[in-house]
Amino acid sequence: MPSAAAALAEFRSAWLPHVTDCGLERLIGLLEKASPLLIHGAFTRSAAMGCLASHVAWNHPATRDHDHEAGALWLTRVARLNPATSALLLQWDRAGVHDFGLRADLLRLCREERERRATAADAELEEPALC
Repeated sequence: MPSAAAALAEFRSAWLPHVTDCGLERLIGLLEKASPLLIHGAFTRSAAMGCLASHVAWNHPATRDHDHEAGALWLTRVARLNPATSALLLQWDRAGVHDFGLRADLLRLCREERERRATAADAELEEPALC
């Protein structure tokens, strides 16, 4: 079983570079509220309920038109991860809803990524255009 550190490292290196801004905001909102729409142990349960990968996928142009299979498709096609061996999904499903540490760490990383993107966008606006 992968460690929480391995799960967070995978999230940072393989997930976040491919998460859209809308997907990032969705994860932040769900994690902040400890939303019951963010489930463990399955990609989806019903129309609005999905795991981390499903909520990311439903907010990504390559997979937004898929329903139940969106999370698995996003992981394999976009993030290039095997859903069965993803360190983050294994940790997420094993930990369940009571792993407040993992949730807090994921929320922290999402917020840091949002700040990094905002800073990068501001820097791009400040640089003179090279035409």
